[in-house]
Order: sequence, then structure tokens, then C-alpha cells
Amino acid sequence: MGFRLPGLHRRSAIPKGYLAVYVGENDKKRFVIPISYLHQPSIQDLLSEAEQEFGFDYPMGGLTIPCREDVFIDITSRLHR
Repeated sequence: MGFRLPGLHRRSAIPKGYLAVYVGENDKKRFVIPISYLHQPSIQDLLSEAEQEFGFDYPMGGLTIPCREDVFIDITSRLHR
């Protein structure tokens, strides 16, 4: 499941095998997810939406996924099971 690391803002603080993403429609929150999630169809769909909206110019300086936070948490929770 994706999880927030509120006190960690340095790239080096991301554990090996994980990726930081920013999620939200207005206020973006940072989540750290396993890289293995990138192969899942539900995450692929979100990445396609991000590409359509932002191209490769992410406003937060990192991978930004334009969906509601609760939707993202639901998707990653199902992947974690």
C-alpha cells in the first residue's frame, strides 16, 4: 500500500525499491509506493492520465498523479493485499 512519510523530504530518505509520488487534485500529498506497483494496470491507468495532463513536466518536481487522494489510497490498498 502507498504510505505517507510526512517528515521525509530528501530523496535519500526513500527506501530502495520505492518511489515517491504526489497525489491529489488541488493539495498534493506525497506518498511512497513500491516500484513493483508501476506494473499494475490500475497504476498504469493513473500514469497515463498523468502523462496526458502534465506530459513530462511535473509541477511538484516529481511524479504527480492527478486523482483524488482517497481513490489513490483505495487502489494501493487493494494492491497491497
